[in-house]
Amino acid sequence: MEPDKPERGTGPKRAANIHSGHRKRVRDRFLRYGAEQWDDYQIVELILFYSRAQGDVNPLAHELMARFGSLKGILDASTQELEQVIGVSDNTAALFKLFFEVMLRYQRSINAPTTIFQSTADVGEFLRPYFIGSKVELAYLLTADAKGKLLGCDLIGRGAATAVLLDQRRVVELAIRRRASQVYLAHCHTGGLAIPSSEDVWATQQMVRTLNQIGIRLTDHLVFADNDYISMVQSGMLEPRRR
Repeated sequence: MEPDKPERGTGPKRAANIHSGHRKRVRDRFLRYGAEQWDDYQIVELILFYSRAQGDVNPLAHELMARFGSLKGILDASTQELEQVIGVSDNTAALFKLFFEVMLRYQRSINAPTTIFQSTADVGEFLRPYFIGSKVELAYLLTADAKGKLLGCDLIGRGAATAVLLDQRRVVELAIRRRASQVYLAHCHTGGLAIPSSEDVWATQQMVRTLNQIGIRLTDHLVFADNDYISMVQSGMLEPRRR
């Protein structure tokens, strides 16, 4: 008796062809129509195409969505959290983090170097992308000339989940190097409340005095949390300085 012959067009090779054709169809649809109407899991699947060269990645896309809830949740997750999902390699985790960093770089670059700040709201909207998704407290120094023209925005501190140090020496060095007439401080809280602590207010007052000695005005200090921020000047925690 002859052994059973495999059904024509089945087996691993046939499965590979199916997945290959699916990937091409998804890529072609994306290139032609974009992803505006797509669900999050479809975008995640497309990203996975570029870290998993073969196989069906649709189940992994759904698993990531179930674990983190949304595309935002996946991009906000740390590499360690991503790699806890079975099927996510260090290469896949790195690719998701790259997408996150590219997104932030793009948002920051929208504001041209010729940006002029006319209000606290202008400063807040400019600085907001610098704190998106951060799981540790970050501090930035924004330097400007007397008319409010942006001179630079520099990271001056990276702390733990609940604290960051404001380095007076670093602030002074950057303000002088940028030839700034005024500066803005900004840092984020990771606990969900953009309320300045007593330590924040005290450190800011010390910074005001230090900068006054070299003729530079600390115009405001903004504290960010999630998508919100509070101005110390507008909240009455810091006396506004005249131009």
